[in-house]
Amino acid sequence: MTASPQNLVILTGAGISAESGISTFRDAGGLWEGHHIEDVASPRGFKRDPTLVHHFYNLRRAHLYQVAPNPAHAALAALERAWIGQKRGDFLLITQNVDDLHERAGSERLVHMHGELRKLRCTACGAVLPWPGPATPETPCPACGQAGGSLRPDIVWFGEVPYEMETCLRALWQADIFCAIGTSGVVYPAAGFADAVRNNGRDCRLFEINPTPTGAQLFDEVITEPASTGVPEFISRLAL
Repeated sequence: MTASPQNLVILTGAGISAESGISTFRDAGGLWEGHHIEDVASPRGFKRDPTLVHHFYNLRRAHLYQVAPNPAHAALAALERAWIGQKRGDFLLITQNVDDLHERAGSERLVHMHGELRKLRCTACGAVLPWPGPATPETPCPACGQAGGSLRPDIVWFGEVPYEMETCLRALWQADIFCAIGTSGVVYPAAGFADAVRNNGRDCRLFEINPTPTGAQLFDEVITEPASTGVPEFISRLAL
């Protein structure tokens, strides 16, 4: 146990899920699974063609049944249990990913800042609903009964505010250790998290785990490995 509590914040991006077989957000041509981003990841795209958007996310949701958590997901869940069990300090895992691999590995202190594939949100009543299967624009909301396009994927699209930002920012300002895993460092607001930690006045240790490092000068230690091997290395450096 450390001499005084240390608060740990982890940020994960597409790189950690890529090792489980989930495609990263976009290819070199700016397309996501063959679609222009604005067509499937924006409020305007959903308004223009809700059938296309629902079909796109139905396929992404179904793909979750074909993949499983990898060693990096499992190691982070074990780290959380040990950190909390040994009363080392607060722990928060913030993910930019919309899959459920962290939960399936056992993570509990978790924020999905960009939403979740296995949920729908009703634009009529505001209900957020677990949704394991497909949906269409005609699917009625089980909470309020509204039909005719009230349900949308519970995904934060371009131009929308990420979820639980107050929780994230509070954790970052109280963090003593921060680790960014498999994230490009170019999508805001998550791209500014390391800077927020660096300037919180707590003399923090900042780690990056990425086979292709971002080159940001904010990090004290960079582990140039995939998440599945980089996360265990990070944990070893914490001397847990």
